[in-house]
Amino acid sequence: MSDIQKLARKTVQALTPYLSARRIGGKGNVWLNANEAPDCNEYQLDCHQLNRYPEFQPPELINAYADYASVNNTQVLCTRGADESIEILIRTFCEPGDDSILICPPTYGMYSISAETCGVEVREVALQANFDVDYLAVEQAVNAPNSNIKIVFLCAPNNPTGNMLDTQKLIALLKATQGKALIVADEAYIEFCPEFSQVNLIAQHENLVITRTLSKAFALASIRCGFTLAQASVIEMLSKVIAPYPVPAPIAQIATQALSTSGLSIMLERVKILNNNRRLLQNELANIDCITEIFPATGNYVLARFKDSAQVFSAFANDGIVMRDFANKPRLENCIRITIGTEAEMQATLTTLKSL
Repeated sequence: MSDIQKLARKTVQALTPYLSARRIGGKGNVWLNANEAPDCNEYQLDCHQLNRYPEFQPPELINAYADYASVNNTQVLCTRGADESIEILIRTFCEPGDDSILICPPTYGMYSISAETCGVEVREVALQANFDVDYLAVEQAVNAPNSNIKIVFLCAPNNPTGNMLDTQKLIALLKATQGKALIVADEAYIEFCPEFSQVNLIAQHENLVITRTLSKAFALASIRCGFTLAQASVIEMLSKVIAPYPVPAPIAQIATQALSTSGLSIMLERVKILNNNRRLLQNELANIDCITEIFPATGNYVLARFKDSAQVFSAFANDGIVMRDFANKPRLENCIRITIGTEAEMQATLTTLKSL
């Protein structure tokens, strides 16, 4: 270990970083490993005031997202992707060394990474056999004597299994944990199934937080723009901790255009196309012999379990198709996640699978 490594915090020395799609890499011309949109819009930028610091929370952007999400503008915070929201929530509400977060694996990996880098313990309540949330077990963990759980992260659609939240059970959990813990619903993929959003519960539940992003359905992964939705009391606390200039002016301009009437129309048409491509892919996957299980598909991805995922992953790589391998994750043995792309990309995926 080098001298510099020894200087780092012990938790960082031992930390295994989150391996994003770009960090893992891969060679190919069909990228289906990061749940990105397959197309991109064009935007106009006004660059004549780049010498000035941007607004802390640009009013036009905040108002546009508040209108889109049907919440008050005091209930919105813009962040650098939903990932920053996750970290700021932990930094705001968890005391390092004393408090903990709770996650329900298998789920998105950044919840635990963010907690570990902040010196906050990670506790787990596994998803049920069908990969739904075990609400009673979560409630019992939060309300247990001497419990130090401050935040519960629930991903819906869950990445990678696609499961959604049960609204009535979520309401019961919110009531049972009021004043003890925040319940965070990660809705990164909610545009693909908007009828399942829990945003209508914010007004009644101060401990509900919803995280969103423009990376998926809005096809803006590269600008790193996300949103936190919660009652004003939560947003006020988060605003104390977030960086002083979290929204660069060019990002605010692009995001505001994406949330305009024409931008929303483009997004909705994209969702319609991708959801249709997902249905077509699901129908074909059901007839492929090397697949043993297809998980619920509610976002812009499908998780499938194969008889031999290593063989399948290798075949994809040989054909220039980059997928996300989950085979080394607990309970996801032989699983590969397929991002929904263009119709041509889905046909290329099926051609490879049918050749095995």
